Amino acid sequence: MHKATIVPKQKVVVNPLRVALSPRMSFSEEFSLLSDNDEELLTSPMEVDKMDIEKYKVTHHMTMEDQRDLLKARDQQLDMAEEFKKRSVKLRTTLEAEEQDQARRVEDGKVALSPWMSFSEEFSLLSDNDEELLTSPMEVVKMDIEKYKVTHDMTMEDQRDLLKARDQQLDMAEEFKKRSVKLRKTLEAEEQDQARRVEDGKVRLAAAEEEERKQKEQLVRMEAELSHLEQEMDHLREQDQESIALPEKKMAFQGAMREADCSRFHMKSRILYPMEGGSALITFEDEAVAQNIVRLRQHEVRLGECCISLEARPVEVLMPSHVEVTTHVCPRSILVSEVPKHVEESRLLDKLEIHFFKRQNHGGEVDKVDILHESGNVALTFAEDTVAKGLTDRQYHEVNMPDGKRYRVKVTPFLNGEITDLKTRVSVSARTVLLTGFPAIMDPEDLQDQLEIHFQKGSSGGGDIEAIAYNPLRQRALAIFENDCPAAGQ
Repeated sequence: MHKATIVPKQKVVVNPLRVALSPRMSFSEEFSLLSDNDEELLTSPMEVDKMDIEKYKVTHHMTMEDQRDLLKARDQQLDMAEEFKKRSVKLRTTLEAEEQDQARRVEDGKVALSPWMSFSEEFSLLSDNDEELLTSPMEVVKMDIEKYKVTHDMTMEDQRDLLKARDQQLDMAEEFKKRSVKLRKTLEAEEQDQARRVEDGKVRLAAAEEEERKQKEQLVRMEAELSHLEQEMDHLREQDQESIALPEKKMAFQGAMREADCSRFHMKSRILYPMEGGSALITFEDEAVAQNIVRLRQHEVRLGECCISLEARPVEVLMPSHVEVTTHVCPRSILVSEVPKHVEESRLLDKLEIHFFKRQNHGGEVDKVDILHESGNVALTFAEDTVAKGLTDRQYHEVNMPDGKRYRVKVTPFLNGEITDLKTRVSVSARTVLLTGFPAIMDPEDLQDQLEIHFQKGSSGGGDIEAIAYNPLRQRALAIFENDCPAAGQ
């Protein structure tokens, strides 16, 4: 008789899958990874904002990648749990089938025993060695059952561990889902804040550009003002040189004071007045006499046996009312002042020309020498432009004169003047009268004498005559008005 033996199945041990998930960095921890050198490299606010946006994108991409890995691991755990569940059911079914088969085999074993031999007698036929090797079928079944129970318990334990791991994975997935939602909200808030910061940056940038534009405009204005001030300084420097160039004049304060008017200067009048043919000019010593002659207008003058009728009119001349003169230093000329007055003019000019021609006296070739009779000063013009500057820098020079003495003269720059603006006005002479209507009937000298006699008589409305000039018909002449003729201020 064959002994039925049951070989227990191998114990199936399933280790739960452990998914190592790297913990997520917080938003602040991630950005703390920037080194100090990186922060020093961030210069403009726009570059910082762009780098922040790139970091947010990288963080969001990593979060979505981790979420996908977590969902994939969760799906794997669910698939594995389902697989173990199926295997557990299959194993339970197999164990139940084998238990039923074992029970059936036990029953078959009982039936196979001989009727005349008891169970104990059957087994007594075996030798002692065989008895040690064989155990009863019930013991074998119990041992198998115990093994199946152990296997079942281990399988259930593994299933519980697997379910626990699955629940942990689900909890972790839920936690990561919440963290993902929270992080997404944080990223959205950060993006909104970033957009607001970008807008603020644009506004600040526009304000900075506007301020820069205003600063540039102000800089241009300041440069223009600086250029204007430099021009004024150059002009003042030239004026200073011009003031140095003016000859000195000794003056003494006499006690009289009046309001200063720096914009005015005095001129000596010398006006040329064209006279028509057949006219005369008479200047009276008294203004009232001249005004009376003009007021009477028509005058009858007896010339021997005949009489001529003359018309008296005021004399109108053009006088300057506003004169602007621009002066500049002549680079080739000098003005020599404080020259001796007793030396003859021609010899004085020769001595000055000889002295300033010599190189040892820092002079040069003299082109022209002129004397200014009103002031008594001498103007020298050189052929070269560099000579005058060297002489004016020294200022005082010792010059030999014809009397054998050395005189100390002063050398200053020579000023040239140019009229840049001239305005005139019509002025009426206060003491001069114009007479017209003369016929060509007698000698001009005799006629002038008759006019002077007539207009000196008080009966004719005249008075004392200072000057008289007669221009016959068909002739042209110029009358010269000087000093107070015509009267200033008229």
